[in-house]
Amino acid sequence: MAADSSSSPPAEPPADGQSSGRGGRLTLWGAAIAILAVTMFGGHHGSDGSSHASRAAGASAAAQTDPRQAGEALPRSAPTRLVIPKISVDAPFTTLDIGASGQLEPPPTGDTNLVGWYAKGVSPGERGTAVIAGHVDTTTSAAVFAGLDELERGDRFTVQRADGSDAEFVVDSVETFAKDAFPSKRVYADARRPEVRLITCAGDYDHDVRDYTDNLVVFAHLV
Repeated sequence: MAADSSSSPPAEPPADGQSSGRGGRLTLWGAAIAILAVTMFGGHHGSDGSSHASRAAGASAAAQTDPRQAGEALPRSAPTRLVIPKISVDAPFTTLDIGASGQLEPPPTGDTNLVGWYAKGVSPGERGTAVIAGHVDTTTSAAVFAGLDELERGDRFTVQRADGSDAEFVVDSVETFAKDAFPSKRVYADARRPEVRLITCAGDYDHDVRDYTDNLVVFAHLV
């Protein structure tokens, strides 16, 4: 969210370092509870090691609150598939849960075409902020969110839902944040409209700590 991007309380996002791929931590603001530090999804892929440039095409405050730009909230329904035509994503969902460590567990690394949704949080299309996370790569190859940094403001994507409806979202901004300065409140603050955050790892891969340096976040709202 731009200066004061509205988002809602998802709950704990992405992953702990138990994935077999490269790890990446992320801080997430749990719904009206506290800010937790969690590990974000990464993996091994032969990237050039260059960090993703931060592209803040932030939505203006007006765009965040103008009801003419906000889609009408949908009833709760589990997401079944994420379709992002621009970057050729057509991936099924798995549900993510909080592990014994208190961190959100990542999607399985064995399937490179899989995205995860925190099922105890907001569902995509409901009022509030839904969290969708995916690996940028795994130990074997590039993964579902390898091209996420190609999205720009105005791009659209669709979340297909179990009730047969499609929730279409438009991108407000695409931004990269250092993991040690992740703006949890800005990313996960309560939203007055249906919003989604797409999250993956970004930046350089630090072999010493086995972690990426940054997280990439796509801010989007229902249309």
